[in-house]
Amino acid sequence: MKIICIGRNYTQHIAELHNERPDAPVVFLKPDSSILLKQHPFVIPEFTNDVHHEVEVLVKINKVGKYIDQKFAPSYYDEIGLGIDFTARDVQDELKKKGLPWEKAKAFDGSAVIGEFFPKSDFQSMENINFELQRNGEVVQKGNTSHMLWTIDALISYVSQYFTLKKGDVIFTGTPAGVAKVQPNDILEGYLEGKKTFRIQVK
Repeated sequence: MKIICIGRNYTQHIAELHNERPDAPVVFLKPDSSILLKQHPFVIPEFTNDVHHEVEVLVKINKVGKYIDQKFAPSYYDEIGLGIDFTARDVQDELKKKGLPWEKAKAFDGSAVIGEFFPKSDFQSMENINFELQRNGEVVQKGNTSHMLWTIDALISYVSQYFTLKKGDVIFTGTPAGVAKVQPNDILEGYLEGKKTFRIQVK
């Protein structure tokens, strides 16, 4: 399986990092080795002093697809979840200054938290889903999929123009504002319409 990530999909997050609003979805990949194993803590890597949490709605692809028309995109997934795209912000900033790819900052081991998935039939609309990240019991990121620049269906269609989507692939759909540095002993908990999807300890 592959992990396909979307950057800059929420206006307020674009503003907080002083990025330009893109004309098309920003896409990058994480390898399967980036997945944080269940029941394992997130260990801050030695090569960074500034790892940020980025909570995101996840979509799990359920069949093979290529050049998917947006109107058919809903048939390519039947589960959604929540996760974290951990980002070594100091490393990313240096790479961006040099015009280099982000993978060292985004795709390192353990950088992808994939929480529990739920049937999309549990939700009234994919375009109106509330989600949040709590850090040590305090809400630090809060979002709604209605604020996405590109909807889930639009992302599936767009990504499939470049990559064949396969069963089990996961799309990270972008993070809202509120990203911030994590510290050792932090407890991070994700909620999707009030349902807890993950609990991670930082070390």
